[in-house]
Amino acid sequence: MKIAFFTETFLPKVDGIVTRLTKTIPELTKTGDEVLVFCPEGGPKEYMGAKVKGVSAMPLPLYPELKLGLPGPAVYEAIEEFKPDLIHVVNPAVLGLGGIWLAKTNGIPLVASYHTHLPKYLEHYGMGMLEPLLWELLKAAHNQAVLNLCTSTAMVEELREKGIQHTALWQRGVDTEVFKPELKTDAMRKRLLGKYDDQGELLIYVGRLSAEKQIERIKPVLQALPKARLALVGDGPYRQQLEKTFENTATTFVGYLEGQELASAYASGDAFLFPSSTETLGLVLLEAMAAGCPVVGANRGGIPDIITDGKNGCLYNPDGEDAGAKSLIKATQKLLGNDLERQMMRKAARQEAECWNWSGATNQLRTYYKQVLDSSLTIAA
Repeated sequence: MKIAFFTETFLPKVDGIVTRLTKTIPELTKTGDEVLVFCPEGGPKEYMGAKVKGVSAMPLPLYPELKLGLPGPAVYEAIEEFKPDLIHVVNPAVLGLGGIWLAKTNGIPLVASYHTHLPKYLEHYGMGMLEPLLWELLKAAHNQAVLNLCTSTAMVEELREKGIQHTALWQRGVDTEVFKPELKTDAMRKRLLGKYDDQGELLIYVGRLSAEKQIERIKPVLQALPKARLALVGDGPYRQQLEKTFENTATTFVGYLEGQELASAYASGDAFLFPSSTETLGLVLLEAMAAGCPVVGANRGGIPDIITDGKNGCLYNPDGEDAGAKSLIKATQKLLGNDLERQMMRKAARQEAECWNWSGATNQLRTYYKQVLDSSLTIAA
């Protein structure tokens, strides 16, 4: 198959969408599929056997890390030359709309996928009143596709409720050879602790430092557990605000880590806290679980697909009293309270992660592609 991806986010950016794409592409190319990626300029020209075509882009004012690609004549010419069997638009926005138009005007089967819960992000940027309008725009874009893939059962159901048609589940994946408990080290733990001594539990967060991640909800946990330490791994537009929020707490801002250092960071923590209630999946949770780090996440979106409360991690109610703070404290105390139970959760978390790999997720994706191309779309979520 010849597949053209249109994505608003790709390397060198680091996020869950980029992780999924960079794990999916080599699985496709090694089976003989040809892949062309259209993305904002600034990345590589080639990636793991796929051609990458960067297009001019402008940063989103409220979120400068996200660049909106502007499709021009060069994109049309590249499609004419590549002659894809199928176009896959990832999180359609400006560049994605170009991909939709090209698919429609050239009679190319179109698949779209939903990864970022943008309507729920709006309230964190003071624009919650625009949510109904954004859903209408998303519905208009996604309903151009033959198939709309979601990364969790909750998102499949929510998109259906919003009027988006032909939805199906694109299963999760994680690299259990990269993320594993054996990478726990004293040196990495010391790095995560920063200037603070190791008196109690080391809590970690990995991901973008942005408003919609609701990282400030971890502060009451530190206040309830005075011996606990927190390491925030990652960076983003909200870092300066978070530095003020966590001032006078035992918090270390580690910055971005990648590769074996990132895997070691997961393995070296005592608990992974992920307070965001806007996640369509939360791949970082799977990475933490693969590293044997027990996790606490919100009982919202795609996270309950990953966490079975009390078995491989703990869930908290993000809409509870004091904006979910008491529930998050209780869930964290439950996870940390009994060492034997925590070790059992650690083992169960690793076992859950071992059930999911990128090869299986990509084989499922290829099956979807073939069904679309065969015009025999009988897909059940």
